[in-house]
Amino acid sequence: MIDRSTQDVRITSIDRLKTPAELASLCPIPEESVRNIREYRKNVNAIIKGEDERLLAVIGPCSIHDPKAAVEYAHKLKELSDKVSDVFFIVMRTYFEKPRTSLGWKGLIIDPDMDESCNIEKGLMIARNLLIEINGIGLPVGCEVLDPIVPQYTDELMSWSSIGARTTESQTHRSIASGLSVAVGFKNSTSGDMTAAVNAMKSASRPASFIGVERNGQLAVFRSAGNDCCHLILRGGDNGPNYYEDDVEEAKSMMESLSLQPRIVIDCSHQNSRKDWRRQKRVLRSVVDQVRWGERSIRGFMLESNLFEGSQKIGEDISELEYGVSVTDGCIGWDETEKIVLHAADLLRETKLHGGMEEIL
Repeated sequence: MIDRSTQDVRITSIDRLKTPAELASLCPIPEESVRNIREYRKNVNAIIKGEDERLLAVIGPCSIHDPKAAVEYAHKLKELSDKVSDVFFIVMRTYFEKPRTSLGWKGLIIDPDMDESCNIEKGLMIARNLLIEINGIGLPVGCEVLDPIVPQYTDELMSWSSIGARTTESQTHRSIASGLSVAVGFKNSTSGDMTAAVNAMKSASRPASFIGVERNGQLAVFRSAGNDCCHLILRGGDNGPNYYEDDVEEAKSMMESLSLQPRIVIDCSHQNSRKDWRRQKRVLRSVVDQVRWGERSIRGFMLESNLFEGSQKIGEDISELEYGVSVTDGCIGWDETEKIVLHAADLLRETKLHGGMEEIL
């Protein structure tokens, strides 16, 4: 007999959620997409390991709140991806969970109606269907892993993932990362310190045991083999950007001191752009310049981009939201996205054609 006077005393209700298997049966993945996802992952992993000289380019909205706009964006990104596939492997940023410093909208999975009703089952259904549709367009997708149970609903659809600055120190997330089916990037802390993220890479590369939920809903102990595709994401910090050459060299030294292969993805947004989306092109230019001068530890970059530039606040009436504009961090618009990515690709092609910057000069 359970004494309810000491259990769940602050829980107001418990709503049953469909198991990952039940949701998967309602939203199955087409066999062609399964084959494509396997190939996408091979490409991402090869880039992270340094076996493929292309750069990983994670591009897309800060967060997705409107599936229609996300699909329109995906079609545009697929066309761009085809134009630059010789130098970039583009993964669409499909973030459905938003960690908050204090309060705010927590993302499409948690609150799909954006009214604090938190219909999580509906959010999971929308997110899974959207990932299936984007994969069907021919684009790999990447998600931030925040809630430790959500990956059971989305893991087989992802080709790349990240652990955010606020959760990189979490042992739970390091253990989960060790067992994820995809490459995992750990962001440096919000302060800008890289130590926790580099330690997380080391931790997640090793076998781990952790409690999780099987696809049928049964609690279980998961034992992982370790993730051999972990990497560091530099996103700046309280003291400013950390994408410069000195920062990259420091990050390399830290990884090498732990016997880790230096693998760095640079986030062009957040503190690296000083939270001004218009500065993202400056960061990308620096990334490309460093790669052209032979910096092999840089394996990719991230851009926060949407159909239209800027951001907007969520008001009382969500029908009044501007179409294709971020409701979280500001993003560059599509026109600028296409322009700077094509230009970056041309610069890298020029360097390859001439055998290096020294030959160009």
